Amino acid sequence: MSESIVSDEKLQKVLARAGKGSRREMEKVIDAGRVSVDGKVSRLGDRVGPHQQIRLDGHTVKIEAAEDRICRVLMYNKPEGELCTRKDPEGRPTVFDRLPRLDGERWIAVGRLDVNTSGLLLFTNDGELANRLMRPSYEIEREYAVRVFGEVDTSTLKTLTSGVELDDGMAKFLKITPRPGEGINRWYNVLLTEGRNREVRRLWQSQGVDVSRLIRVRYGSLVLNPKLPQGGWEELALSDVNYFRKSVQLPSETETKLSVMPEKRSEKRAKNQRIRKSVKKHQTRTKQVQKNRKK
Repeated sequence: MSESIVSDEKLQKVLARAGKGSRREMEKVIDAGRVSVDGKVSRLGDRVGPHQQIRLDGHTVKIEAAEDRICRVLMYNKPEGELCTRKDPEGRPTVFDRLPRLDGERWIAVGRLDVNTSGLLLFTNDGELANRLMRPSYEIEREYAVRVFGEVDTSTLKTLTSGVELDDGMAKFLKITPRPGEGINRWYNVLLTEGRNREVRRLWQSQGVDVSRLIRVRYGSLVLNPKLPQGGWEELALSDVNYFRKSVQLPSETETKLSVMPEKRSEKRAKNQRIRKSVKKHQTRTKQVQKNRKK
């Protein structure tokens, strides 16, 4: 363990920084008795010093100081049908299947999108950053394009922006912007600053309106790249990484894994071909899984 770890640092914080998950996830792991320090099963609230050995499920956790890691963030264009879980017992595709491999770390999803929702999903190797980006207290905007089926009038829109009592408390959209079009299916862009389970869908359903399509198009100031195919990912530049870090009161990064040299046309073309090939391979696998499930 690095000498630079503060002696009274919380165990869940150290594990999150090691890329094992968010702080909240690590609290559950500790509470389940899966973590030990110097051979003794840990309890929630324990702190660790610089020379102690941490094990998770019996495996030694490689710890590095916060300043030793280069914080990385990926933008991923999630297709409908993918699960926001690492592994699925039924073999269904997950959002982690195509991400680039990390040496000694793992990607952590910043929040979740349900299986029928597509669009912008962020991943990072920094558990503390992921944890803070998910907290409603930092009020980071999430914008969705939503297609609804049902009668929507001015009164409905006013109710949705004033507040609705859901099963888990009051919720509302900060803003609803109608998009051009007519007919029973209408598109709107909606804005909120929290990510409760199926919150967008539940808000509309509370007014007797069904959601037929839901796409996350923006997270904070980061807009989904329209050229990024579904199932494709791209790593964010240092300026974007530091935008998110500043948004949640974390110190700025000074390094990036991205090349500082302009990408050549041939390199860009080869990269796009790899993305398309990966997407096509994944789509084939998804169709096969769906076919097998129908048998």
